[in-house]
Amino acid sequence: MRIGKITENALKRSVLKLLRTEYKDVKSAAVGSDCAFSANKEAFSTVSSVTADTRDPGFYAVAKALIGLFSQGITPDHVSLSVMLPADAEEQMVKDIVRGAIAAAKMFDVPYTGGHTEVTEAVNKALVTAVAVAGRSESPLIDAKPLAGDDLVVTKWIALEGTSMLALEKKDELSSRYPVPFIEEAERFRALLDIRAEAAVAVKSGVRAIHDVSSGGIYASLWEMSEKAGCGLEVDLRKIPVRQESIEICEFFELNPYQLTSGGALLIATGDGKGLVKKLEDEGIPAAVIGALKEGNDKIIVNGDEKRFLESPQADEIHKVL
Repeated sequence: MRIGKITENALKRSVLKLLRTEYKDVKSAAVGSDCAFSANKEAFSTVSSVTADTRDPGFYAVAKALIGLFSQGITPDHVSLSVMLPADAEEQMVKDIVRGAIAAAKMFDVPYTGGHTEVTEAVNKALVTAVAVAGRSESPLIDAKPLAGDDLVVTKWIALEGTSMLALEKKDELSSRYPVPFIEEAERFRALLDIRAEAAVAVKSGVRAIHDVSSGGIYASLWEMSEKAGCGLEVDLRKIPVRQESIEICEFFELNPYQLTSGGALLIATGDGKGLVKKLEDEGIPAAVIGALKEGNDKIIVNGDEKRFLESPQADEIHKVL
């Protein structure tokens, strides 16, 4: 199997089909969902795993898990961590992982409640898994569905998370081409992962769906939003907001920024894209209408005079480097 998230078809065959068979009357996780929930909606959770190939895996694992709940208008009660360490790991690694996890929890104002740490021969590098949990929620997004005709809005910029990871991990390589202040600015992108403000504005505005733009980048999120809506889409590539730092760092490593992990950005389906963008900008949050959901099945990306079909989600570009 490929590195990264399993394919959509494998997920449907080997995970979701089993859930539907064993729990026929229960609606929970689905393709494109940012969190899972119990039948009576008394409990919600998200899970995120990061390996030590990434500097500060504790931070990114916790941030990803928390974003999954906050993006649906749900406030987590707490977050916990499971750390699986290889036999040659040193104690300092544990301290660094936990320090990063606590930093992310504090960024989102969510209690960090510890978890489980184990040394095992089953892994050859540290594997960090964060679980964020929330109690009963009345989020209007849980039962909502995006519709053909809805505008598609992206908040802030895509590729923020992946760019910050690359800048932190590959600073020496990047410094051969770019000045240090440029790289340090890219490192600071991880401070933009907090999506609470934009999610709150979106939920209050009555949007129909919010998708955390994470693994697989904006292309994967667009595909999953379209699948959730049961229709096609048309998106203008030039309208997708991306920072110059992301473009240049992706060019350096020959990566596609549109397929790079993009925590910090939200993809939103709404009946009034311009109105939502105005409300977000009034709160100091950059946003842009990039296209719309369309009747039919075609998923089209427009780039000037060129049109092409969006491919099903590919492995995240970050795996080519980290």
